[in-house]
Amino acid sequence: MKNGHGSLLAACVAGLMAVSGSAYAAENTEFKVGGVVALSGAYGVIGEAMQKGAELAVEMRGGKVLGVPVVFQWEDSETKPQAAVQKATRLMAGGVNMLFGAVSSGSTLAVMKITERQKIPLLVTLSASDSITGEAMTRYTFRTSNPVNMENQMMAKFASRDGLKKIYGVVADYGVGREMWDNLKAKLKDQNVEIIAEDYPPLGNKDYSIIIDKVLKSDADGVAMIMTGGDAITFLKQSGQVGLKDQKAVFGTMVMDELMGKAVGNMSYGVNSTLRYHYSIDNPNNNAFVKAFQEKYGELPNQFAGEAYDGMAWFLDVVDSTGSWDSEDWVNAFENSTYDKSIEGTKVMRKCDHQAAQIGVFGKAVKGEAPMPEVTMEVTHRFDADLLFPACQ
Repeated sequence: MKNGHGSLLAACVAGLMAVSGSAYAAENTEFKVGGVVALSGAYGVIGEAMQKGAELAVEMRGGKVLGVPVVFQWEDSETKPQAAVQKATRLMAGGVNMLFGAVSSGSTLAVMKITERQKIPLLVTLSASDSITGEAMTRYTFRTSNPVNMENQMMAKFASRDGLKKIYGVVADYGVGREMWDNLKAKLKDQNVEIIAEDYPPLGNKDYSIIIDKVLKSDADGVAMIMTGGDAITFLKQSGQVGLKDQKAVFGTMVMDELMGKAVGNMSYGVNSTLRYHYSIDNPNNNAFVKAFQEKYGELPNQFAGEAYDGMAWFLDVVDSTGSWDSEDWVNAFENSTYDKSIEGTKVMRKCDHQAAQIGVFGKAVKGEAPMPEVTMEVTHRFDADLLFPACQ
């Protein structure tokens, strides 16, 4: 598999070189954004939300940057690294000025390699692997959303502030899931929280009854979930039917929001989760965004749309401020930028790792009152950036 991926990467780079820069020699009559996100399958709803947020960011700035129209070209990553690389290659060969995406960290890490070679900026507003702004960091990749380490810091702080002493971990059995859990365990121990047991159900597991029974019979006062999408929905539904969340604090990384609440239903109430963004954040920039989003799409923005909007608005503001069509100028400016118009408050791009330092938000699912969704996230904890990000070395 490793050799096959290397061959694919080499073929893609060769294909890009074959265009001989002709796509970039043309007169700059439009600014092209290539979006590589999941638009089908289990994560299609996430990619669609990202698409809505990014496009609204352009619309709310008058549709232009550097005096020309911004044009989006969207490709479905299929949540597969190979497909993401192939489609990103096609977009770059077509002359896009920047890339946006992906959904999964695996896809993002794969695309980063070819954007680095072609010196095309890549804007990441969802993928959370610490490697993206860590050991795999590249000059041309920037993340404006939460990394794993930040999410785990919030979960450990939540456990401590809520007085939890003993945690049972339920972790989807895949590489990134285990890495996230190992990272979280260390942080929980730093907060004097004991890990009493852990289980690793396979991805796509359909029956959690044995694990749920073990958790109920344990003396844990909290349950940490490291799982996403359909796995999280299935666990929350099945555990909710036997009242697990009423007996122990259930919490996790992005395991609940209004979108998840639609699928889980009334079993959502009481579930605690990190939030990348929430529409209830009260500041003029967010209020304007929420109003525009509701008017355009007839719904409240979820965290995927919010993060996409914020990252795209920030990057295009920086591009405009340079007055230049040279991507090196954009990179230099972005890595030294502070965004005080963020819908989440203020974000600061760290030059050392191209990770945006920002506040953290944690919430609990409650019953919403009209016109709010039936399952609404109530923000219960806010964490300052200096608690969540280590100082640059």
